[in-house]
Formats: sequence, structure tokens, C-alpha cells
Amino acid sequence: MTRENFVTTDWLAAHLGEPGLGIVDASWHLPPTGRVGAEEFRRSHIPGAVFFDIDVVADRSSGLPHMLPDPLAFADAMTALGLGDGMRLVVYDSLGLFAAARVWWTLRAFGVDEVAILDGGLPRWLGEGHPIEPGEARPQPRRFTPRLDRAFVASLDDVRRTLATGSAQVVDARPADRFEGRAPEPRPGLRSGHIPGSLNLPVAEIVESGRLKRGPALAAAFAARGIDLARPIVTTCGSGVTAAIVALAIEEAGGAVAGLYDGAWAEWGARADCPVASGPASAP
Repeated sequence: MTRENFVTTDWLAAHLGEPGLGIVDASWHLPPTGRVGAEEFRRSHIPGAVFFDIDVVADRSSGLPHMLPDPLAFADAMTALGLGDGMRLVVYDSLGLFAAARVWWTLRAFGVDEVAILDGGLPRWLGEGHPIEPGEARPQPRRFTPRLDRAFVASLDDVRRTLATGSAQVVDARPADRFEGRAPEPRPGLRSGHIPGSLNLPVAEIVESGRLKRGPALAAAFAARGIDLARPIVTTCGSGVTAAIVALAIEEAGGAVAGLYDGAWAEWGARADCPVASGPASAP
């Protein structure tokens, strides 16, 4: 049975302004695009939303991009955003479905039970003529109690053990040309290729027009890449963002997520003690 991981734009429009509802703009863009989520938020956002910056609400001492912060730092960030205990949270982004999944996963990892993604995100909201507002958010601080569930997070050592024991599949969400080592990584200093023994499910194969595929189409995308939804799956990608979309898709397809590798290729691809494979994934 899957959780209610999505709400519709009509549902959100009908509940705007209700006490206990928190709306979270998670927009984030790859540096080459030149787009900055915080600046776009100030120009326009869903009324009452606050901006969650995955590069700020992060462990910035790790040297790796947008890693999960420690629980106390996360609690302070949530309190400042006015996102407190007992609230129902709705997350969206400006691309439809991209960084919203990363924030959804982060909130789930820290014990937020009532969190869903706006289906179709800001593009669908705007396309249907729902209201927006400009300016900075002015939230009222609320108490947030972090309850980090480490089962959501896979470390480098966890990935190594998983591959050595065959206890789960490792699925990489990067595009096929990067996974196979035919294209360079966008971050400097990283080798090209993939974690030996991992499988590849490019996120573009499960997201269409800013929305997650559903039903048979979603199951077919997993099957086409040799991924067995009856077995646990650890997700990974370049820096932990699109891995969360795959984690979301696994839940929606009825599978089990055995953790998201938070260091992702930003960590594995930079370490000389981590082997790298090239070419297509080996047959399972």
C-alpha cells in the first residue's frame, strides 16, 4: 500500500490559508541553468509558501552538496521557516517534479508524517490560473522536533555492504551517458562511470511533463531497466536530488526503498578507493 505522496492543485487551492498547513517551495536548479530558486521565489510563489533552500538547510561542513544536516540544525531551520510539529506540509517546485522530491524525502527522514508533493508543481498551478504572490516569506516560528530515521539514509559503507551481500539493488538516476561514462560529470574532479553492480534508471524515463508516471507506465519503466520491485532498492544519482525522485517512484510502484545514498556520485566518483565501472549496467 502506498502513502498519499501527492495532493492535487485543486486540493491545495481549496485549503490555502488553513491553520496547520505549511506550503514549501523547494525550487532548485543546476548551476549551468543560471536560475536561482530563492530569487524566483521572491518574484512569485504560492500564497503563504516559505522557501526551503537545499544548499542552505544542509551539512555544509561535509564538502559534499546538500547533504542532510544534523538534527539540531534541521530543527532550527524548520523553526525559522515556521514549519512545526503537527503540521501538514505540501512541497512543490518550479519544474513540476525535481527538488520537491528531495525535500519530501528530507522531511520524511526527519519524522514528518504528513507531507506530500503538489502534483504537477508550480507549472500546473500557474497553468490552471491559481493565485500567486510576490515578496519574502514572513513565517511565524514554530517548534519542530526532529526524529531522524537513519533507515532513510545510506552511507558509502552501506552501499558497499549492499553490493557485497546482494541484500538490495542499487539504482542510479543519472542520464545513461553519464552512468555509462560517455559524458563527463558536471562537477569538477569526478570520474565518469558508475558504481559497479548498480543499475540505471534515468529520471527522465519516469517523469513526464513535470509529473511522475503512474500505474503500468511506471512499472514498465522499472522493468525495462531490469529493476525488480519485489526486492529492496538503494537509490543514488549525482548529488542526491534525483535519487529522491526514484525513491518516490519506488513507493508509488509498491516497492521498498532501502535508503538513499546521500553522498551519491559526488562522493563515490571523487574517491580513489571506490571502484568505477563504465558501459551499460550488467544484466541482473
